[in-house]
Amino acid sequence: MTHPILFLQFFRQLLAPLHISTACAAAIAYTCPITFLLPILSFLSTTALKSFPGGLQNFLLIIIAAIENMVVETMGEHGRPFFPLIATLAIFILVSNLIGLVPGFFPPTANINTTAACAVVVFVTTHVVGVKEHGVKYIKHFMGPIVWLAPMMFFIEVIGHFSRVISLTLRLFGNMNGHELVLMIFFGLAPFLVPLPMMMMGVLVSFIQAFVFMLLAMIYIQGSLEHAH
Repeated sequence: MTHPILFLQFFRQLLAPLHISTACAAAIAYTCPITFLLPILSFLSTTALKSFPGGLQNFLLIIIAAIENMVVETMGEHGRPFFPLIATLAIFILVSNLIGLVPGFFPPTANINTTAACAVVVFVTTHVVGVKEHGVKYIKHFMGPIVWLAPMMFFIEVIGHFSRVISLTLRLFGNMNGHELVLMIFFGLAPFLVPLPMMMMGVLVSFIQAFVFMLLAMIYIQGSLEHAH
């Protein structure tokens, strides 16, 4: 992307000894403020809780309640312990997506390093939860229902589980990076008014991609909780 470079000159000079690319520097530069601002926002909204909330507290309550209901409906009551993780991923990805619509800002999720980090978190959580829930019997999830096909099924299942990381990474990265490229082309051809419809579509894309990532994360974790057949 070309539009965030002016905002990154000082930051790029700091990272120059590490030989970090411009895209990676942009992702780091805009990921750090998000990771600092979201906890601060959460703290400010919970310092003075009211029986009849308004303003920021009411807005955040609506978002949190919607995510909590979705977690319970998808995973059941035993999915509540994973609500903090799912909500954190959903809000971080949504804010990271939307920040790219602000002139001069770059969405961290348009960099493959950011999306890969989120995907790895889901992958590790899935299998840690599976081992914690089932112990050694968790290996049955990879063996299939037929004993004599177990070696082949194990190989296929392992590839399938690792492909989830690639799928989560590339789906989010591809959509957000593609949207940024389309916006860049429109701004280059006609910088006034014409890109506005694409920016409005970007809001929809941002919400959809955050929702899809959150939904897949819940499905994967839910699968590790179930007993193998």
